[in-house]
Amino acid sequence: MTTSAQTLIAPARAKTAAGTATLRRKQGFQHGGWFVAPFLTLFALFVIWPLLRGVYLSFTDANISGDSANFVGLDNYREALDDPLVWNTLGHSAYFTLLVVPCITVLAFFLAMLAHHIERGKWLWRLCFFAPFLLPSTVAANLWQWLFNPGTGMINHVFGLDTPWLTDKSYAMLAVVICTLWWTVGFSFLLYLAALQGIPDHLYEAAKLDGANAWHRMVHITLPMLRTITGLVITLQILASLQVFDQAVVMLDFMPGPEESTRTFVQYTLEQGFTSYRVGYASAISIIFFVIIASVAVARMWLLRKREEGVR
Repeated sequence: MTTSAQTLIAPARAKTAAGTATLRRKQGFQHGGWFVAPFLTLFALFVIWPLLRGVYLSFTDANISGDSANFVGLDNYREALDDPLVWNTLGHSAYFTLLVVPCITVLAFFLAMLAHHIERGKWLWRLCFFAPFLLPSTVAANLWQWLFNPGTGMINHVFGLDTPWLTDKSYAMLAVVICTLWWTVGFSFLLYLAALQGIPDHLYEAAKLDGANAWHRMVHITLPMLRTITGLVITLQILASLQVFDQAVVMLDFMPGPEESTRTFVQYTLEQGFTSYRVGYASAISIIFFVIIASVAVARMWLLRKREEGVR
């Protein structure tokens, strides 16, 4: 009798518990929805709607004057794929990315290691490494434009050079890369520093007892423990570098650089929209660029998932 009663009561209790949990989730969603509603409203207004509007305009011959736009189908996309300047500027952005991402990843790691292990003035080192990232892009670009000035700049004067940094296509993009490294390394430095502080000290103590030197501890403990944050830094830097615009434009006085060597994809898109007044064509170019950026992000997520499955 007791067993039969328990058999009947157990499913009822489970059903009641499941119903209570469902009710709590609904109530939590209802209450929490009010907290996220302002963000969702702004996100829809300034992200979702412009994206949908851009997709629509990419199929029209819209111009900046506001005249009625005619539907042209895929003509803008066909023109973009056949436009040599699209591929040229995309190559400039990719070249910039290939220069910046490895350098900034390695530099941020070693700066974080230095700030983490130094004993005296630790706060000062951290402030010095992170402070440039707080500057607006125009301030950083104008500062380095002055430093690279062939006549009055400190770079040539201090190092005894006579390099035309901003007037020669062989050096213009390199100048933009140097400015970007100094200006943005603080963000990646902060990520690495936070990750270093999260590594348990007992791992290093155990390694010391086993006779591991500083190099072995870095290779076999620090780098493996920072694998996830390194992947994050690389992904964020790739996405940011592909969208380079501010520093390149300001340093070259809003020009495409010597022999158009620093004209990036974003700059060309803005030129088509606000200089040539071809909003429809500029929208098509921006959608193509959005697909490229999204593909990079999705590929990164896929690789991360595969690596986690491999570890399991």
